[in-house]
Parts: sequence; structure tokens; C-alpha cells
Amino acid sequence: MSGGLKRLVPLLDRVLVERVAPMQKSVGGVILPDSAVSKVNEGKVVAVGPGARTPDGNLIPMSVKEGDNVLLPEYGGTQVKVDDKDFTLYRDTELLGLLVG
Repeated sequence: MSGGLKRLVPLLDRVLVERVAPMQKSVGGVILPDSAVSKVNEGKVVAVGPGARTPDGNLIPMSVKEGDNVLLPEYGGTQVKVDDKDFTLYRDTELLGLLVG
């Protein structure tokens, strides 16, 4: 983690995600035009908060951890910029799934 990212720690059940850049070339090496590049709804978890609390004060554990690859919703999240890099903050419940393998 760079020095700027160490300062940004998500609170409660929030997850800091860096979106994966879409492929600009095909498998055969052909450069794809912007109209052919599909929108990628995948990201890598950079940081997670400690979790939400129930009304009686018990901690609800997070469903993801740093380094996990996740499926992101098409809309939502809060855009943040740290050290000239773009990230998005989501609530743990907004993430659609965990990408394994």
C-alpha cells in the first residue's frame, strides 16, 4: 500500500475497491475500439472497515477481505481519488459477489 492509501481506512461496513481496467486488446493482439470494450464490473478490494454493528452492539463481520476480487454493481458507490488513483467506496452489502479462481 502506498502512503496515501494507509491514511484512508473505511469505516463500519465500507469497502474500498479499485476497479479492474477493461482489456484494450483481444486475445489475438488486436487493439479494440472503445465501442467494443465491454464495461468491466470487477474490482480488487484494497481496504475494508471493521464491520457494521447490530442494535445491541455486536460486530457483524465483513464478507470480503483485502486482496479479494469482487463483482461490482453497475451503479452506486462513492468515487474517491487518492494519490491520483481512482477508487470506489461500497457498503459490504452492495457487493454482488466474490470472484474465485
